[in-house]
Amino acid sequence: MGIGSTLLQALTWWNGQTLNTALYTRRKGQKVGEDAQGNIYYQTEGGKRRWVIYNGEMEASRISPEWHGWLHYTWDEPPTKAALKHKPWEKEHLPNMTGSPLAYAPSGSIRRAAPAERSDYEAWSPE
Repeated sequence: MGIGSTLLQALTWWNGQTLNTALYTRRKGQKVGEDAQGNIYYQTEGGKRRWVIYNGEMEASRISPEWHGWLHYTWDEPPTKAALKHKPWEKEHLPNMTGSPLAYAPSGSIRRAAPAERSDYEAWSPE
């Protein structure tokens, strides 16, 4: 870890865990598991506190429903011990893509590669 990344970690919360979180995790954290995106989940002894250390950008929508339920005490066992049963119609978890190039753009949006021609509007031009 270089001096620049250490400084960023010490002074900002959006570039990974803060120094205090790293120290707390080292002192009291027990690793519970890791998800497909590389996020690591911890808890204190007895499970009174639960938290996640993100792998990359800290964006809450990057946490899958299985881990979200465990983090918020919806169920006691983490997905590594008791896998969540999925229905056949359920889609794979996707993070929030708002603000990224993969964000939804409806037809007619100027963000689409080929915006739709508008046939319901005729621009006024003075004669």
